[in-house]
Amino acid sequence: MTVFKLAVVSAGLSKPSSTRLLADRLAESTVRQLALDGREVEVAVVELRDLAVDIANNFVTGFPAAALREAIDTVTEADAVIAVTPIFTASYSGLFKSFFDVIDQDALTGKPVLIAATGGTPRHSLALEHAVRPLFSHLRAVVLPTAVYAATGDWGTAGDALTDDLPGRIDRAAGELAALLAGRGPAARHQRLRDSLPEQVVPFAEQLAALRG
Repeated sequence: MTVFKLAVVSAGLSKPSSTRLLADRLAESTVRQLALDGREVEVAVVELRDLAVDIANNFVTGFPAAALREAIDTVTEADAVIAVTPIFTASYSGLFKSFFDVIDQDALTGKPVLIAATGGTPRHSLALEHAVRPLFSHLRAVVLPTAVYAATGDWGTAGDALTDDLPGRIDRAAGELAALLAGRGPAARHQRLRDSLPEQVVPFAEQLAALRG
């Protein structure tokens, strides 16, 4: 039986951290939903708070320390990634961005990534769409359609008439990740279509010449 490797990246700064709590809830839901398909998951958590000094030193020296190297390998060798950041000044945290800056820019190509964030107010929820999603799209990861934002007031609430409660949003996003890993659902079909496309790109001038011919 194939055992999926799931890397969970948490950029929370405090202990306990709502960012880590959200990351754990997303991982637990993904594992639970994959278990319904009879799939096993090996979860590895990367706590960026513990790697802050190593990340800074990597920018200066160009070489990762052993702990940072292990964290990078955990993420790049995983079958999927759950990435969760606190929102500061309407964007991801500097620590979160710095970690993905030290990873090779091609290492996440085609890798499923579930993005999530925490913040003090719902007003910053769009940071997932205007900051976090473009970051992973630039790295050519497969970003799951549903992103999860948890404001302080979301914990322990039932949502409202227009939005799902936080547990519902967690299960929806985790369900999309589980479906992609298990090879079912629209996200999985879209990925198979992308994988079937030819790798060689024909220059536009040649395409036009072929049309004229």
